[in-house]
Amino acid sequence: MNKHRIWESFEGKGPIGATAIHSGHRIRKEVKELMALDDADRLREEDPCTNEWTSVGDTRINVLLSRFEVDLNRPREKAVYIDPEDAWGLHVWKTRPAPEIIAASLEEYDAFYTEVRRIFSNMENKFGRFVVFDLHSYNHRRQGPDGPTADLEQNPEVNIGTGTMKRERWAPLVDRFIKDLSDYPLPGHSLDVRENVKFKGGQFGGWIHQTFPESACCLSIEFKKFFMDEWSGKPNHEQIGNIRSALLSTVPGLQEELKKMGAAW
Repeated sequence: MNKHRIWESFEGKGPIGATAIHSGHRIRKEVKELMALDDADRLREEDPCTNEWTSVGDTRINVLLSRFEVDLNRPREKAVYIDPEDAWGLHVWKTRPAPEIIAASLEEYDAFYTEVRRIFSNMENKFGRFVVFDLHSYNHRRQGPDGPTADLEQNPEVNIGTGTMKRERWAPLVDRFIKDLSDYPLPGHSLDVRENVKFKGGQFGGWIHQTFPESACCLSIEFKKFFMDEWSGKPNHEQIGNIRSALLSTVPGLQEELKKMGAAW
């Protein structure tokens, strides 16, 4: 296990990687002093518990730093939220951070992408083809803790973002993943898994596909926060475990499809 200030990583011996780049909650002291948001407001827009699912990957990366310091799923020039429109209408700052504070956050951004390039280059060299689970979550009760849930038609339990990849190249793998995840029997029901309904993937997935265009398939996986109370932050550990099991059930199929494409390990 390699530990850094903003992430921790483990490099395994297989072709499946898993990342939780929005799971972190830490903020540097000098940043927190300027921030108008309290911990609860930040947690509501972070992706808590997604780090518990990266254990399904052979290689795992969990980010420890809050997206409110630097968002690794945004383009570099937008990675530090400044205006409310950058952050769901939230007023993030008491006073605008000085250029040197922003620069220090962007140094973390650069360090992360440098390290991820190294890790995924190793996977490319070892296996020829590999998959990345880019794990996220999203809110569906934005009208308050007692408000209605979001429309089910536009808010699947699981959204698979494939908008940053060459879909035709990875079609057998993507289709197999969606089928296997949909078929997994959760207690009482199967997951509602749909593609590119709510999100199509962000900067991280786009960067992976641009950097490793022939070898990497990044599945940007967004779970609706049915596994927790998004307002109190209280997790449902049974549901979190069920989701992990569902993700794990897709690994044999992904391995099979990767081997058909020439991957070896």
